[in-house]
Amino acid sequence: MIRLLAAAAVLIASPVMAQRDAAQRREWNAPTTPFRIVGNVYYVGTAGLSAFLIVDPAGLVLIDGALPESASRIAANIRRLGFRLRDVRYLLNNHSHFDHSGGLAALHRATGAPLLSSAGDRADLIAGRTVGRRDLAGFPPIRPARTIRDGETIRVGKTILTTHLTPGHTDGATSWTLHTQEKGRPLDVLFLSSLSVADRPLVHGRPPRETAAVAQFRSTFRRLAAMRADVVLSYHPEQYDLQAKRRKLAAGDPFAFVDAGELPRRVDQARRAFARTLAEQRRAP
Repeated sequence: MIRLLAAAAVLIASPVMAQRDAAQRREWNAPTTPFRIVGNVYYVGTAGLSAFLIVDPAGLVLIDGALPESASRIAANIRRLGFRLRDVRYLLNNHSHFDHSGGLAALHRATGAPLLSSAGDRADLIAGRTVGRRDLAGFPPIRPARTIRDGETIRVGKTILTTHLTPGHTDGATSWTLHTQEKGRPLDVLFLSSLSVADRPLVHGRPPRETAAVAQFRSTFRRLAAMRADVVLSYHPEQYDLQAKRRKLAAGDPFAFVDAGELPRRVDQARRAFARTLAEQRRAP
């Protein structure tokens, strides 16, 4: 009887959850005008999901593809800025969840650019789903052209992106750093992957034993705490207060996105949220 009631509850909840998920996707995928953030870094994502274009006379680098339905918006934003899709030299992905890797396959077809991926997220990208997470939506699969390693540099002309593996959110979550300039002022930009647990299991069994994700998060927090960045960019706009900074930029402040204190604040917030979630999962029956 209990099993029947539980099954009935799932059936009743499913349409509600589907409607909620559809509404979330529409909100994430709403259009927005692309713009230059700082130096040679441009925003080409949607209203609710970030994608970044790094520009060099020798070619372009595109980070992230948002949702499958976001690919056409990202492509249109690149063109709207006056750049050509065929000039994209590399595609990068901060992590392999559907809301960041969904548009990569279509963008690969549109640009011809190879996707470079961490080893940890490669299997997800090829499978078109987050392996082991049935709660997350799938996406069009894409096979990375090659695997990038921690500390590896990605070069297009004089532009150099340095790879930093920052696992936790996924096994292969990846961040990049870039040196750029704004009005002659040198700036270090960090493209920061997600630091949230996002329902990832941190413990298993009874008594509870820590999963590999716990060591990943702790290592990532230590690593990021030792880094510095003038500009921190992430993949959900609310995480880095995009709209407020964009308004300051539009009002004439070319350094609206510059905040050397943002990275330590973000790491501290993420570390405390992780500790709370770990404690909750340990207490769960």
